[in-house]
Amino acid sequence: MDFLDKALEKAKAAKPQAGKPQAEEGPTSPGLREVVPPTPPPLSGAGAAVGEILYTTTRTVPVNADWLRSQRIVTGASDDKVGEAYKLLRTQILHRTKADNKNLLMLTGPQPGEGKTLTAINLAVSLSQEIDKTVLLVDADLRRPTIHEYLGLPAGPGLGDYLTGAKTIPELLVHPEGFGKFVILPGGRPIAEAAELISSPMMMELVEELKHFYPDRYVLFDLPPMLSFADALAFAPLVDGIILVVEKGKTPREDIQRCLELLKDFPLLGTVLNKVSPTDSGYYYPEYQRHNERPADKKSWWGWLRR
Repeated sequence: MDFLDKALEKAKAAKPQAGKPQAEEGPTSPGLREVVPPTPPPLSGAGAAVGEILYTTTRTVPVNADWLRSQRIVTGASDDKVGEAYKLLRTQILHRTKADNKNLLMLTGPQPGEGKTLTAINLAVSLSQEIDKTVLLVDADLRRPTIHEYLGLPAGPGLGDYLTGAKTIPELLVHPEGFGKFVILPGGRPIAEAAELISSPMMMELVEELKHFYPDRYVLFDLPPMLSFADALAFAPLVDGIILVVEKGKTPREDIQRCLELLKDFPLLGTVLNKVSPTDSGYYYPEYQRHNERPADKKSWWGWLRR
């Protein structure tokens, strides 16, 4: 039995049982206080025009627009084809999660380098542009936390420091200036024993708190690649939906099949086929595939959610 099989057994044992009562009210606030009016002007298209938020306890950190563009971070410009692709992805996810309050979503991939972190960031930004939604993006890839690097934010403490008792959540939350309803919980320093922390009682309590504190908030978790480490499987029982990110022309079919087999008992929303382009322009496109459906037009670059 390899480490993934062991992790799968533990994850199945940790799954909430059907009919088990859930908390009716959210626990104590994790320290994010939100109030309406004035905010700093957003980056071009980055923030929502309605319901802007002033973060009073969360640190607001400036970001560099040129750096974001160099990292292919979506800022919501209306003429941005990549931004439009993520809006389509956002719409499909909202359709599958909104009615049932499935607001805890996890992103992972089979192997490193397939684009899960960039997909998580851009999806989070796109979701935050919904008028009635706020978004918290959690860097739960404690072995190699990189969300802050993509956004050009300074390195500092993060989720790992909270799980080891060194910091509180209010000390760790970061709001990238100009991004409206978007907050980040960084990962902090790399931690080798990440799987144990990710499945710890302290993490379970935090996830439960994040789910119930703001009903209009989506919480996205970026996890390590699931065929390399046990972290993603250990975390799978805690979320409402899982998105698997694979790369066109790179991810082997057998890796995808292995991931689907491991996730068959968990709430897999679907896959994002990454780096799909209708041209040779070099743009970065996601393709979202709907389970058990086939494309109406095989030539279309935009995809469907598929198990």
